[in-house]
Parts: sequence; structure tokens; C-alpha cells
Amino acid sequence: MDWQKVFPVVVSIFIIIAIAALRAYSKTLAAITATMPVNVALTLWIVYSAEDGKQAPFTDFTWSMVLGIIPTTIFVFVAWITARMGWNIVQILLACYGVWALALVVIFGLMGR
Repeated sequence: MDWQKVFPVVVSIFIIIAIAALRAYSKTLAAITATMPVNVALTLWIVYSAEDGKQAPFTDFTWSMVLGIIPTTIFVFVAWITARMGWNIVQILLACYGVWALALVVIFGLMGR
């Protein structure tokens, strides 16, 4: 078993369980846990290892992450706006993913990637 591939999945499962448990005590703490960069750190580790420490491909990957976080931030903002509008979860997620996909196309299209 390749633990470098299994470890991120296991950590992600524990985070989901933690969020579910923390929500009963503090919605703020659950939200902070949900947005922790744990998966980012695990991904960086996996990609760095896969590239054998080569800086150029790793740097390209991290720049793509910088660009990718912008649509993700927009996703959360749209979730907040649509929730305030009283939309149900299906409508919220459809709007969020639609805007996220559009933002990805625009950002990566402008960057020529």
C-alpha cells in the first residue's frame, strides 16, 4: 500500500468527522476546520515528492494553486450570498459550481493555461 496516496484520504476523512462533531459545539470552529489548508499541505507534499524536489514543475504547480484558490473563494462567497437569499442546498451548490467553473475558465483562459 502506498501511504503517500492513502494518507491524504485518511486525513480528509478525519477532518470531515471533526467538522461534523465540532459543528455541535461551535459553528465558527467547524468553519475554520473546514477551511484549513490541510489538503493543500498534503498535496504539496505529494507533488513535491513526485517531482523529486525539482523546483520548476513544483513552482508551476503552486502557481496554478494560487490561481485556483480565486474561484474557490468566489465559490464560498456565492454560497454565502445565496444562503442569505434563502436558496436551498441544491440551488446553492448549482450556483456555486457554475460560478466556480466560469471563474476557472476565465482565470486560466486569461493566463493561457
